[in-house]
Amino acid sequence: FPALALLITLYRLLSDTEDGLFLSHALPSRHLTARSSSMVSSADLLLAPGTPSSTPAPEAALESPAWPVNILGVTFDPLTLAGAADRIERMVTERQPRYVVTPNVDFLVQAQRDPELHQILGQAHLVLCDGKPLVWASHWLGNRLPGRVAGSDLAPLLLERAERNRWKIFLLGGAAGVAAEAARRLNERHPGLPEVQHYSPPYAPLERMDHAEIVHRIRAVEPDLVLVCFGCPKQEKWIFRHHRDVGAPVMIGAGGTVDFLADRLKRAPHWMRRTGTEWLFRLWQEPRRLFRRYADDVVRFFPALLAQRRQLPTTTVDHDAETTISQCTSTSYGLRIQAAGGLQNAALRRGPEDWAKLLQRSEISGHCVVDLADVRAIDSTGLAFLAHWQRRLAGARRNLILLRPSRAVRSALAELHLTDHFIIAEDGPARSEVGTGTLPVRFDSADPRARTRGPRVPTFDQSPSRLSQKGAVEK
Repeated sequence: FPALALLITLYRLLSDTEDGLFLSHALPSRHLTARSSSMVSSADLLLAPGTPSSTPAPEAALESPAWPVNILGVTFDPLTLAGAADRIERMVTERQPRYVVTPNVDFLVQAQRDPELHQILGQAHLVLCDGKPLVWASHWLGNRLPGRVAGSDLAPLLLERAERNRWKIFLLGGAAGVAAEAARRLNERHPGLPEVQHYSPPYAPLERMDHAEIVHRIRAVEPDLVLVCFGCPKQEKWIFRHHRDVGAPVMIGAGGTVDFLADRLKRAPHWMRRTGTEWLFRLWQEPRRLFRRYADDVVRFFPALLAQRRQLPTTTVDHDAETTISQCTSTSYGLRIQAAGGLQNAALRRGPEDWAKLLQRSEISGHCVVDLADVRAIDSTGLAFLAHWQRRLAGARRNLILLRPSRAVRSALAELHLTDHFIIAEDGPARSEVGTGTLPVRFDSADPRARTRGPRVPTFDQSPSRLSQKGAVEK
């Protein structure tokens, strides 16, 4: 495995440049750097869940869009390190309880076997790419992410902003004494920061932890930013179940970041982080803990990625397969949209402003029914777009319903284990039959393990007096 990884790294070193031999279709260099504050990308309009839809878009020039990409069923936000910090700062300002995840390859491998973790990653308010292999995978899937956003790189940047804005920080987790040492060092390095609070609960399985005590300690501080360092998947599950009770504007699963902040572990040299070989440095530091994990990740990740690449083609077969919105109709329950052609990266990039306006309109119009019967092709970007659309509507207490998805869409959802993440309807009422009923909100529940009995695929009541959903799967 180390020999194979070194060969892959060498290949990437030779090709991972803006004018490299193998990356003739890579994104322009402006996607790899932080944007000027005077520029607003289409991604800011498309991919900002939680932003009030009534707020007018800033009047600024639009640069080329960056679209999300789905890797093994997890949709990643296309943000640089600076862009991620900007987004989190905005989340703190908005004062709504939200959480951020930073998946790496190991997260994705675990999510393949853990439906609860898979759904938690899918419902996160911000999903950042923590790993060079995922950046390389996104390029291979036809939509390269701007770069790696590691939690251990993000934390220092957020702490600088916390000092400037006087945010309250809370460190949760870590071995005995580690969080206290990290808090002490942070207060020394950032004298303008309010005193960093911390708590390391006694080690226990997730179900046996004293959750009430932990929530009480955090609420008493009223922090703006909570770094939870229990390790994956424990920290993500704890955050999902309790982020509303805690009430902090932002909670981040930070893993081993607390060890770096306390100087218990050293970061790899910058050149290793840049070239994607930091895992070798970590393996040298903790061989017993990491060797079996890395071996298992290699065995499971690459075959699954190959299967996704094979199932979801990255190029449009013909020009007739370009995505079109043949109909967009206002109804009593919201919007009904007829899509056709190919829901793929190349087609979506041709009209980003139109898609941005459609998303904003759907957030204020009610529930959104998207008829996908005539969609002949979909790729990892198209799936990611649907997931983002659903996430934005869920934040506005709305539903996205996929109506009559075509065979291509169904196959893609099944391949990435996303069928149960969407409401899928087999039939719908004619526009003349739609009454004044509403659809139930089903997303972002307190516990993703909850299920109601009944068929997985809902159908619509054809009665002219109401539009109802029968047997929906509650998440």
